[in-house]
Amino acid sequence: MKPVAHPTKSSVPAFAGGTLVCACTSNPVKVKVKGQIAHNHACGCTKCWKPEGALFSVVAVAGTGDVTVTENGDKLKVVDPSALIQRHACTGCGVHMHGPVERDHAFKGLSFIHPERFVEDGWSPPGFTAFVSSIIESGVDPNRMEGVRAQLRSIGLEPYDCLNPGLMDFIATWAAKKSGALPA
Repeated sequence: MKPVAHPTKSSVPAFAGGTLVCACTSNPVKVKVKGQIAHNHACGCTKCWKPEGALFSVVAVAGTGDVTVTENGDKLKVVDPSALIQRHACTGCGVHMHGPVERDHAFKGLSFIHPERFVEDGWSPPGFTAFVSSIIESGVDPNRMEGVRAQLRSIGLEPYDCLNPGLMDFIATWAAKKSGALPA
């Protein structure tokens, strides 16, 4: 099994965005994303879509206003309406095309996407790995974890069992401002 869905790539500083395309061979779903993506990472959670044989998905965010379904949106269905991330998957091939966060949360206004589905090159490459231990929940032998983490580090993806420190600080700051512990 390959550990990550897509090899790391070089970004283009002026990447203007592109089109995500599902895996359907006829009438694929297409989603336009304006601008460069943010917080690209490999993810081991059991909710993210992963290509066949991959232990980790590749996930990034874009502003929800910068994400538009342009073709065959009638094929999309929300995977779990109760989840924070409203993952819209193609009913034909199963690929998650976009997942907006609409509830009151630090990530509200962002949509999660799988950048390896871009037709274009130039998007920011993954910078870390999140929810590494979660691959055990999908059937990976716990005895393999040391090797998995070593392999991730060898390709420049620091493994975390949550999000990276910067994103965890962002969430905590949002919560502290909401509770009044910090000024809004």
